[in-house]
Amino acid sequence: MKKNSPQVYLIRYGELFLKSDFVFRQFEKKLKANISWLLNKKGIKHYFETERGRIFLFPEKDPTQELKKVFGIVSFSPAFCLPTTKLSEIKKFCQKTFKGFVKKKETFAIRVKKVGTLPYSSLKLAEEIGRVVEGKVNLENPKKEIFIEVRGNKTYIFTEIFPGLGGLPVSSSGKVISFLSGGIDSPVSSFLAMKRGCQVVFLHFHSFPLVSKKSIEKCQKIVKILSDYQPKNKLILVPFQKIQTHLKTKASAKYLIVLYRRSMLRVGQKIAKKENAKAIFTGESLAQVSSQTLANLATIEEAVKIPILRPLIGMDKQEIVDLAKKIGTYEVSILPQEDCCQLFVPKHPATQARVEIIKKIEKKLNLKNLEKEILKEKEEILIE
Repeated sequence: MKKNSPQVYLIRYGELFLKSDFVFRQFEKKLKANISWLLNKKGIKHYFETERGRIFLFPEKDPTQELKKVFGIVSFSPAFCLPTTKLSEIKKFCQKTFKGFVKKKETFAIRVKKVGTLPYSSLKLAEEIGRVVEGKVNLENPKKEIFIEVRGNKTYIFTEIFPGLGGLPVSSSGKVISFLSGGIDSPVSSFLAMKRGCQVVFLHFHSFPLVSKKSIEKCQKIVKILSDYQPKNKLILVPFQKIQTHLKTKASAKYLIVLYRRSMLRVGQKIAKKENAKAIFTGESLAQVSSQTLANLATIEEAVKIPILRPLIGMDKQEIVDLAKKIGTYEVSILPQEDCCQLFVPKHPATQARVEIIKKIEKKLNLKNLEKEILKEKEEILIE
């Protein structure tokens, strides 16, 4: 660590505070494990110290880009760590370190947080540090800020606060299956599942060899991008062309999409049971396409008992696109592919499919045997 360079990173979390002590400790442990996993992946040696409300990370080199990808972190700051709480020592350090930090005519503010009993107040400390910093004090809208946290027998001083992803540590909420189509929406849905603490297993239905492997290749690239947000990424590939072909020849065209989706959910439910996953996430947004009307969503999810979670349900397309660009999946998602449902999509799909009608159709089609058959043909790919 270079002289006068930050020595420690203060990591802040939010929702973890709301948990009971036992659950809090488990979540904090998971958060540190996830930070370590990503730093180790990037070859950054480090160690931790902890205190209620803070995790102190001591890395051998700058971990900023890595910390921005860890769910559960609300914000973080590179900070100087002083092994003292003496006001005179803090003042001496700030006078030396922040000489020239505030330029002429710039305004500044000193923000102090004090934990524990000390022979001076937060206001007194701020006033004393303010005297050795050049510039004009402006507490409402300063150009520069110096933050000081006095905790225990140490003092942490920093000037930057980087926003984190927030949410909960990945895998703290359990495991889920996320349907991944290769389009724009489903990677965003998967990302939001991770944000709520879920360990995501990716499931992709494809139509190879009736079409090329483009959708498979896209999904592998998308999972690779998302692998920076969670460890142990599994992509399950299920060939769906047998069911598509069967339904195309046996069922009314207007009900095909609903029948496809119900069959996918039944297969997904079986995979979830094997993976010990507790829910299925999809990238559906209300009324975005014909299969995503309220009536059709209800009819589709009636096929299974497992919870179907749709984090994009209230988002419009532009919001989804913006988030896809932010997480880095958009450019891959817009690459051309032959979607497994678009291959046999009807011109005029039903928008108000009734459960009774769909169940009568399914009863005649003997889909269970085909669903068992394609399950035997699934492939699993591990992506790090």
